[in-house]
Amino acid sequence: MGSEIKVPTMAELFAAGQQPEVLFWVGCAGSFDDRAKKITKAFVKILNKAQVSFAVLGTEESCTGDPAKRSGNEFLFQMQAVTNIEVMNAYEVKKIVTSCPHCFNTIKNEYPGLGGNYEVVHHTTFLKQLVEEGKIGLEGNHFKGKRITYHDPCYLGRANNIYEAPRDLIKKLDAELTEMKNCRKKGLCCGAGGAQMFKEPEKGEKDINVERTEQALETQPEIIAAACPFCNTMMTDGVKNKERENSIAVMDIAELIAQAEDL
Repeated sequence: MGSEIKVPTMAELFAAGQQPEVLFWVGCAGSFDDRAKKITKAFVKILNKAQVSFAVLGTEESCTGDPAKRSGNEFLFQMQAVTNIEVMNAYEVKKIVTSCPHCFNTIKNEYPGLGGNYEVVHHTTFLKQLVEEGKIGLEGNHFKGKRITYHDPCYLGRANNIYEAPRDLIKKLDAELTEMKNCRKKGLCCGAGGAQMFKEPEKGEKDINVERTEQALETQPEIIAAACPFCNTMMTDGVKNKERENSIAVMDIAELIAQAEDL
């Protein structure tokens, strides 16, 4: 399967004297986490189908520094950020697209202060543009009438006011979008932000991801849609906690679109 997916690196294109239109920032989850790798593959397939000129940094990409910064290690954050900025500036990167809201928020809002000025786009916004430009069609009927509820990632919604792009895409799939009681500005965190993804939760009445999954289940969805690899993990764990993994799928917006396109 891996052989037919075309993913050029910046180094290869640079050596050939070429400059891609966008740098696809994969992120740690999209590179290393087995579940998130599927989101990366789905997005790359869409980019290839839409004939987008893109490249990845590959081994030259390192963590944006989001977990370090959120957990209080500003020194480590700046080291990681500056390393990435030097690499991207050497390649004269102008536009970055990423499927991780944590990477998106950090590069968009915190890299400029360290000398990294780029146009940064989240993959849901980018996918919506591709649909509007007619580069992907969404003709398939995979999701027609399916009940889908959408979970707002904190760093996409409240932090950057991106609420409509993912919802517009779900509607374009002819799916029935059902909203949770906490959505948009009142969305509830999945429980993974602030580097909580990488540690066990403190003792309490209930894990946040279970509370959020219960809100999702109230909408009686067939699919819980997410737009963040961390949220995907937390909602998947929540669905397993409720023993509903056989009847409810947790899918990234890119995966929904790749399936609709039969990619």
